[in-house]
Amino acid sequence: MSESAVPVVRVERLRKIYTMGEDRVIALGGVDLTIEPGEFLSVMGPSGSGKSTFMQIIGLLDQPTDGTYYFEGKDASNLTPDERADIRSRRLGFVFQSYNLLSRTSAVENVELPMLYAGIPEEERRRIALEKMEIVGIAQLAKHAPNQMSGGQQQRVAIARSLVNNPGLILADEPTGALDTKTSNDVMRLFKQLNNDLGMTIMVVTHELDVAKNARRIVSFRDGLIVSDKPNEQLVGVA
Repeated sequence: MSESAVPVVRVERLRKIYTMGEDRVIALGGVDLTIEPGEFLSVMGPSGSGKSTFMQIIGLLDQPTDGTYYFEGKDASNLTPDERADIRSRRLGFVFQSYNLLSRTSAVENVELPMLYAGIPEEERRRIALEKMEIVGIAQLAKHAPNQMSGGQQQRVAIARSLVNNPGLILADEPTGALDTKTSNDVMRLFKQLNNDLGMTIMVVTHELDVAKNARRIVSFRDGLIVSDKPNEQLVGVA
């Protein structure tokens, strides 16, 4: 990575406070974090630690109460809803625990969805979708419906969908939460492959240490603050 490369994510003193009647819940209490291009990091912590709120803000699904958030060098702290939606569709890829696939739509059509919303012509959509399905190893399932696939295969469809717009950042929220151990390991190996081979910048949010250990950098949250941010010593120097 070039020393002059702009960070994908830079947050400073990021705070999120929810007001419920007279109660104030501090979900994030002042977070500083930078994610450089090509990083693969995990964000972990127990329920209520602030990791999910952090992901929502990084994914432009929510806004901070105060602090600053720069995405690819642009101040994203106070964007309009349309501006946030535009960046989400063009520069962010999402992978969720529940896959979020349309049940009556084929795998390839599910992968095409972000491009459909972006107005990309049908022939080009299909070409790109099949290319991304090939990368994640499920091109042979292009015509299958979600109910004809295993959980691991459905998650690969979701990962292929997250790739179609060549995002600057993939956000994976508990991506193995609905999977057995073997399939979870397969999915995490795929994320490592995307990071190693394609240089994708990936942030995985998880409460499981075994999942977090697949990343090159582990960031731990507790009580709305980062309590640890360090390289994964097991992977230091590993290509």
